[in-house]
Amino acid sequence: MFPLLIVLCGIVLWAGITLEDAGDLLDRYGLLAVMVPAMIGMGGNLGSILSARLSTRLHLGTTTFDPTDRLLWANVAAIFALATTIFTALAGAVWLFGIVVGATLTLGHLLVISLVSGLSIAAIAVVASVVATYGSYRLGIDPDDTTIPIVTNVVDVFGMLVFLAVSRWVLVG
Repeated sequence: MFPLLIVLCGIVLWAGITLEDAGDLLDRYGLLAVMVPAMIGMGGNLGSILSARLSTRLHLGTTTFDPTDRLLWANVAAIFALATTIFTALAGAVWLFGIVVGATLTLGHLLVISLVSGLSIAAIAVVASVVATYGSYRLGIDPDDTTIPIVTNVVDVFGMLVFLAVSRWVLVG
């Protein structure tokens, strides 16, 4: 378990460096800096929810990781529905905050950034959750001990990259 934690620490360090490198974009569009913690936190939460549900199903013996498993797909659909709701609300809340502080980003820009980034992060979280849960199970490790640290770290790094890339694409071109 300790080597895994060392690797995950390195991954989170990479996320911090990525965020530091995006300083100019975040300085120019300050509302993006407000979105970063919520965006990354919610992505990790979505992955944690799915990981916990998959792990519980494994312990109960009700999952086989079969691509035709309807309950697996129902859980994935629930994650995407939750992501759509959460990231739409995030865009709205940040837009309202922007009105109060006099920021210039439009609701349309914030919705595109939030939904495209958020749904992409949700997809990363789903893949990471399934792979981490299945991999832990196949290696004989309790998924309750490994999946959430793996998923949250993966989502932190790749979520940050996706968020910054989408933000640049929408705002800079």
